[in-house]
Amino acid sequence: MDDDRKIRFEAVYRQTYDRILGYAVRRCDSPEDAADVVAETFAIAWRRVDALPPGEEARLWLYGVARNVLANHRRGEHRRHAHVVAFDAGLAELYARSPSPAHDLPADLEAVAQALAVLSDDDRELISLVAWEGLDHGEIAAVLGCSRNAVRIRLHRARRRLTKALAGAGVPAGRIVMESI
Repeated sequence: MDDDRKIRFEAVYRQTYDRILGYAVRRCDSPEDAADVVAETFAIAWRRVDALPPGEEARLWLYGVARNVLANHRRGEHRRHAHVVAFDAGLAELYARSPSPAHDLPADLEAVAQALAVLSDDDRELISLVAWEGLDHGEIAAVLGCSRNAVRIRLHRARRRLTKALAGAGVPAGRIVMESI
């Protein structure tokens, strides 16, 4: 890349970075997502520096690029969420087929998958570590890098939220042995 193009990109970057970052921060769920959007926006600008319009129009062009990057980011989030739901349903089905008399899973596995889908990632991970990986509190504490007591408290709360989510999905709490999860 010749020096004129590099100098032009650096000038546009300095002039617009704060505004593009603010645009992304106001539209993203987390600062990390906003940083990713800004990084991708300027990576595109770097690759397409010859397409950057002159003057103040460069900022507007970058807003358009950032808007498209955000749209792609949101589509990716929706796809990831759909994959998580499908994965959870598959795990519930697999778990239901495993020969374990200690677990009385409901016949309606879709309701279980829906209940798991509404839990936070942290709750779903805790429940998965117990139910599917068979880890005890000490092992989970080692995996998560926290104390056994923190695991006990978090797991208690996650079980309570799962019970509530199952009830919301139409699965009575008595149909699942919660202490085995």
